[in-house]
Amino acid sequence: MDTTAVEYDTQRLDHLGIVAGICHEIGLVNTIDEMLPTPSGRKVSCGQATLAMVLNGLGFTGRALYLMPEYLENKPVDLLIDDALTASDFNDDTLGRALDELFQAGITELFAQVAQNAVTTYQLDVALAHTDTSSFSLSGQYESEVAQEAEAVRGAVKITHGYAKDHRPDLKQVVVTLITSQKGRIPLWLEALDGNSSDKTSFRQTVDAYCRHLAADEAMPWFVLDSAAYTADNIAHWGTTKRWITRVPETITEATTALQSVTTETMTDLGQGYALQATSSQYGGVRQRWLLVHSDKAALREGNQLDKRVAKAAVQAEKAVKALNNQTFACEADARKAVAKVTKKLTWHQLRATYHPREKYPHRGRPPKGATRQVVGWQVKATCQVNDEQLSQAHKGLGRFLLATNELDTERLPDEKILDHYKEQATTVERGFRFLKDPLFFADSLFLKSPARIMAMVMIMGLCLLIYALAEWRIRQQLQAQNQTIPDQKGKPTQTPTMRRVAQMFEGVDLLVIRQGTQIIERRILKLTPVRLQLIRLLGPAVQNCYVVDF
Repeated sequence: MDTTAVEYDTQRLDHLGIVAGICHEIGLVNTIDEMLPTPSGRKVSCGQATLAMVLNGLGFTGRALYLMPEYLENKPVDLLIDDALTASDFNDDTLGRALDELFQAGITELFAQVAQNAVTTYQLDVALAHTDTSSFSLSGQYESEVAQEAEAVRGAVKITHGYAKDHRPDLKQVVVTLITSQKGRIPLWLEALDGNSSDKTSFRQTVDAYCRHLAADEAMPWFVLDSAAYTADNIAHWGTTKRWITRVPETITEATTALQSVTTETMTDLGQGYALQATSSQYGGVRQRWLLVHSDKAALREGNQLDKRVAKAAVQAEKAVKALNNQTFACEADARKAVAKVTKKLTWHQLRATYHPREKYPHRGRPPKGATRQVVGWQVKATCQVNDEQLSQAHKGLGRFLLATNELDTERLPDEKILDHYKEQATTVERGFRFLKDPLFFADSLFLKSPARIMAMVMIMGLCLLIYALAEWRIRQQLQAQNQTIPDQKGKPTQTPTMRRVAQMFEGVDLLVIRQGTQIIERRILKLTPVRLQLIRLLGPAVQNCYVVDF
């Protein structure tokens, strides 16, 4: 009879079983390990280290990577990653080497292959590819020999100052390009670019690279892009070989004319506060369809902003008028020049000015009989008022923007669909960037010293977004397919929960491990409520294995 004492141990699982299950289902670890130039031969493979970093990123604890052993100490590493590994195996040296290997293998290629596996596994719809860029600010100078060698020899990005989309011009940055599917909001492509790269050129390179990655039997997607992509060079380069929908910059003369070409009343009313007017263009030497769009909400928002600008300009105009009225000029010509100079600076106001000579007797005291006054200077009496005509003209263009596509067939791509697809930018690729910049997400991950490792960390962040989006899509898809619901934050039934909400619902799920000596007698998941069991069942075998559940 074995008299060894029985030991009980609890480990935190929470929602990490969902994260690990999705990673296993799309073959994350094997895909990365197979794409490495040479196998590492270490106890912890690069793919396993990557999975650990994804678990850290989606743990929403803001835990720095060098604290990984501490983070995994109370987690069931054997269930989530591999039964031959322990928390202490994931030290900073292991993770650093893994980041180096990811960089050497090519972060874009690795990410694209993992994303392609996900598309194949779940049969995802990737017909619409929303494309955008954002900047990530970095602390540090990045002028060391290591950084310069990584840039010059190993092809790492140049971390430098550039147009700061996250409003930190004082910091150096790296630019990240992301392509996301419209349905499911699944990231499909990720690139790290130099901090001073321009969207006008990088968009063309990204679209071309993504198309080269497509299999021969894959259909060309529709690329939905922002106005930075709309340049004469890009349009001419893509021609009709790529399918695109993009916003037209208002700085183009033809666009400015089109925006003022019709009144809102003559446009086609779509309801829900939108009106459309189709036209055509040959910009860039390519035949294309332009769509003039009016949005009531945008008009109201821009109107409020315009009123604030006019009010601010009025204060400045009054100060300028007061200064004019208190000044004495040597001659009338100088007075008129001063008025013209102020008038040139006014945007929403206009001046009305009269000019008056300032006369004095030539000597002090009582003037003698017959003395005449002499002109000693000129003064301006000016007033300012709002330029009603100019302001009215500005109000006519509020809430308007132009969309363009090279699809001329309105049956294959109706006008309304062009607008719908472009509006999805805010909930697809832009939503992805908001997720990546969440303060709870990798709080210290970009304080790395090596540009190569920063590029690899950008890929890890992209993988976290991929797994998060896949889990969210899978839950919603299964809820709708099974005609089931779960309670939202207010207790009301929903079929569209966010993954963040699901993570909150799984807080407190623990794994009880019963050991006798070195032998595990039993594993039991604690606090599996009916809703949690429902979600685990919907997510399938890979997730069920992580929660030791057999339905």
